Amino acid sequence: MEHNHFFPPHSGVTLAALAAHTGAELTDAAKGETIIRSVSPVARAKAGDVCYILSRRNRDDLLTCNASAIFCEKALVSLVPAHIPVLLAKSAQTAFALAGALLHPEGLRPVRMTSEPANISPAAYVDPTARLEDGVEVEAMAVIGAHAEVGSGTRIGPGAVIGPGVRIGRDCTIAAGATVQVALVGNNVIIHNGARIGQDGFGYAPGPRGMIKIVQVGRVIIQDHVEIGANTTIDRGTMDDTVIGEGTKIDNLVQVGHNVRIGRHCGIVSQVGIAGSTVIGDGVMIGGAAGVNGHIKIGDGVQIAAMSGVLADVPPGEKYGGVPARPLKDYLREVAETLSRYDSRAKDKGASND
Repeated sequence: MEHNHFFPPHSGVTLAALAAHTGAELTDAAKGETIIRSVSPVARAKAGDVCYILSRRNRDDLLTCNASAIFCEKALVSLVPAHIPVLLAKSAQTAFALAGALLHPEGLRPVRMTSEPANISPAAYVDPTARLEDGVEVEAMAVIGAHAEVGSGTRIGPGAVIGPGVRIGRDCTIAAGATVQVALVGNNVIIHNGARIGQDGFGYAPGPRGMIKIVQVGRVIIQDHVEIGANTTIDRGTMDDTVIGEGTKIDNLVQVGHNVRIGRHCGIVSQVGIAGSTVIGDGVMIGGAAGVNGHIKIGDGVQIAAMSGVLADVPPGEKYGGVPARPLKDYLREVAETLSRYDSRAKDKGASND
């Protein structure tokens, strides 16, 4: 790949070491001392790069590939050009992810915006009652409120605001412009630029002269190893808590309403909206731009297709899609039948015009 100054190449890792690190098998042991410095897309890979393939659709890309190694699974080994060493893996994508983290660890976190000799920038505001463990970094223009607590190894980006009483664990990154209030945040959490955590939820009651605001006195609880994308908003609970479970990854531009409880190791793609008081189980995947109704339950292991509208409970392990969302096989069959009828009518109309 064409290297850029944002993510410079690694000083070098041998293929043998890379195989050991990722759990892959290097099929040509004689190439074990080959040096790998970066990752690359297949078609643009050159000497010093490693890439991966997932399907036979990569065949054309391999024609211009000059990588120093390729991760692939057993069924695809025959596609790899003879001059390129193979790193055989049970999951090529997982092995490649491990390789990328080793070669470009700086690419795993939001970019550091400033470089100052002091851990606490003189241009930041840290309330005297806040408690920061050793090794906390606070960049310029960040604000840390009264009685907030921040664990060691955590970096608070420029312009980020940590509200009064907020607790943030160890080895977290709170990126530039993010705000965290009325929240307890675990360890190794990443909150990207512009995210908003802990603002009051959307709660109103009808009154004789219009809407009356309902007090929002719950919290946001973010467990360990969660990642929250740029400009995502997570509202605090009304009287209970809004909870994001361990290991869950949330994309950019997602709205999580008050009292929502999201389980562990879920994946939620951009522009999803989850209305208040919905409970989502473990291992749930929700595609982009899906809307999830409030006060419903989505079971463990559910997959929701992109742009679906989920109006009612979804049993564990199901795949749903469409508006209103229903079992995906039913939705796809209905779409196929609709398209078939449309084609038939178009043909009939064309024949009548002849």
